[in-house]
Amino acid sequence: MQKIVFATNNQHKLDEIRSILGEQFEIVSLRDIGCDVDIPETADTLEGNAMMKAQYIWDHYHMSVFADDTGLEVEALNGAPGVYSARYAGGEGHDSEANMQKLLRELTEKNNRRAQFRTVIALILKKDVCPCGCTSIKEVHQFEGIVKGQITRERHGSEGFGYDPIFQPDGYDTTFAELGMDIKNHISHRARAVKKLADFLSQGK
Repeated sequence: MQKIVFATNNQHKLDEIRSILGEQFEIVSLRDIGCDVDIPETADTLEGNAMMKAQYIWDHYHMSVFADDTGLEVEALNGAPGVYSARYAGGEGHDSEANMQKLLRELTEKNNRRAQFRTVIALILKKDVCPCGCTSIKEVHQFEGIVKGQITRERHGSEGFGYDPIFQPDGYDTTFAELGMDIKNHISHRARAVKKLADFLSQGK
C-alpha cells in the first residue's frame, strides 16, 4: 500500500480524505511522521501556499505528499479575501467571527454578492527510478475545486466553520452552515478538488 503524507493535522480533513481514497492508500498526517513545524504559508496565491507546504515535506522527509489551501473570492472585492481568507480581519489567529463581520461590512453598499470558494491541492509524488528504490524523482501535480454562490446579508446556520454561515451555494436556498456537513462535504470546493486527486491516484499514474 502506497503511503502519502497529507500536510495537515486537521482531523476533519484527514477523515474526509481517508474516506474518499478508501484503502488503496495509507494517508498519514504531519503528526504521524513526527513533523511539528508550523509550515509557512507566505505565498500570495492559493497555488503557492499549497505547493510551499508540499515542498517542505518533500525537502525534509522525501516522501510523497499533498497539501491544500482554500480561499473565498468575492467578485465585488476583486477576488478578496482570497489567499488571506483565514486572517482577513487581521491578527495572528483565525478569527472566523471577525472575518465574517469585516466581509459583511465591506459588502454593505454592494448589490453584487457573487463569490466562490476555491481549493487548490498540490501533489508531489515520489517515483522510484530503479527497482531497489535507491534513486527517485518527483512528479508535481495540481488539482482545483470550485463552488460558486453568493454572500448573504446575514448569518444563517450553526454548522461548518469559517465563512459557512454567510455563503449560499448555487442551487440551494440555504447557507453551507445550514446544509449540514454531510451535504456540504459532498458538494464543496474541497470535495471537488479531492475527487480529482482521488481519481488521479486511483488511475495509478
